[in-house]
Amino acid sequence: MHGGLTPGQRFQNVSFASYLPNAEYPSQAEAQGTLGQFVASLEAPAVAVSPLKKLFGRKLAAPEGRGIYLDGGFGVGKTHLLASAYHAASTTIPSAFMSFQDLMYLIGALGMTRALDAMRGLQLLCIDEFELDDPGNTHMANTFLGDLMPLGLNVIATSNTEPGRLGEGRFNSRDFERQIQAIAGRFQNLRLDGPDYRQRGSTPEQPLSAEEYAVWRGRQAPETLAELAYPQLQGVLLSVHPARFGRLLSGVEALGLRELVPMPSQNDALRFVHFVDKVYDLGGQPAFSGAPLETLFDETYRHGAFAKKYARCLSRVSELLREARAAS
Repeated sequence: MHGGLTPGQRFQNVSFASYLPNAEYPSQAEAQGTLGQFVASLEAPAVAVSPLKKLFGRKLAAPEGRGIYLDGGFGVGKTHLLASAYHAASTTIPSAFMSFQDLMYLIGALGMTRALDAMRGLQLLCIDEFELDDPGNTHMANTFLGDLMPLGLNVIATSNTEPGRLGEGRFNSRDFERQIQAIAGRFQNLRLDGPDYRQRGSTPEQPLSAEEYAVWRGRQAPETLAELAYPQLQGVLLSVHPARFGRLLSGVEALGLRELVPMPSQNDALRFVHFVDKVYDLGGQPAFSGAPLETLFDETYRHGAFAKKYARCLSRVSELLREARAAS
């Protein structure tokens, strides 16, 4: 069950050593050191047995799992550190890496009992982009963590939101305050401050012109190139659960997304955000053409409850465009 639950291609070869903290923000180096120590402290399952083993035949109970919560804005390297933790731990203990949305999809698809059984052998679970968007995933997250962490599951999570403020502005979180606080109470919070590293010393990129896109397209291998216009993309995304977006990209090394336009529907905008997250993690070679990035998301969305998601998406698209231009 844990096979394939690993970081995407962009984060396949990262490590604690390759993380470069911003010297102007000491919290980044502090989080790097604390997380490294945390992972080093995780050990393989104990083989010591109770003196009463002859009577009961049981091993000593595993110690209760611990949690680390990496909280900070986008572009400070949280996913880099999370993937580094996975790589450092997975050589010695059963570990898995997945997005929060993928975890919620897994629980929804299998049911809570089967999902708990499937993940019960893990000692470390790395959860990227932990967020509570509605009462349903709040309840599922609280139940999942409440069942497995007391049995020895250690969890490292990343988020753009402080643990005690999860769900704020997205649903009536006051009605679920007890569950939210129960989730928050399972983690040691590590705050990473700093600006978006993707934009250090540069201006945000804009979609490729028709001429630039033609040059980029001519450099791609036809057998691994996929192209579609934005309206076509939304039609595809409407028919697939966000947790399955990665499967859409199977075998695709270069993705040409043409005719980007402003997205008046927040549902469409959020689907696009989730898709960009998956494209980014998989480390492919996408290119975008169409409307300027600052026009894609409505102003009210970019300053609402999902503001950080939209800002992260625009930052990632800008980086992908920079890569596309460099490769052309």
